[in-house]
Amino acid sequence: MTDTTAFQGTPVTLSGTLPTAGESLPSFTVTGTDLKALSNKELTGKKLVLNIFPSVDTGVCAASVRRFNEIAAERGDATVVNISRDLPFALGRFCAAEGIDGVISASDFRREFGEAFGVVQTDGPLAQLLGRAVVVADANGGVIYSQVVPEITEEPDYDAALAALDS
Repeated sequence: MTDTTAFQGTPVTLSGTLPTAGESLPSFTVTGTDLKALSNKELTGKKLVLNIFPSVDTGVCAASVRRFNEIAAERGDATVVNISRDLPFALGRFCAAEGIDGVISASDFRREFGEAFGVVQTDGPLAQLLGRAVVVADANGGVIYSQVVPEITEEPDYDAALAALDS
């Protein structure tokens, strides 16, 4: 079974199923803007928010990065990781230009993360980019909230992610 989303109202199939509450995060490695590998093993000990999106070069994706940076700045109990298939250089440039410094931005250009989380768009105009999703995990890597955003061109449910952090 696979999750679905939509792009401008047209259905888009994802590569699998996003982990749901009660499951453990899949093992993953992404590439930071410093070109170093970052794995989920390095992200334990605090709650974790994964902001997953197609490309920081779109307005909605950029807005989600900005909003999750604000959320991270307001809280000291969670690590926020923004993940797309943009190259690490592009993510780094965007974050530097926008003053985004309260979150980690990382690339799935090596294609491990998207498959592990089932969020690769398999068809549609953005095929092979990641869909828009949010996963919140506890300090031990247990998923406490997840959302595949039903329409890629819309922002995620920030309030629900914040409520999960507060649980």
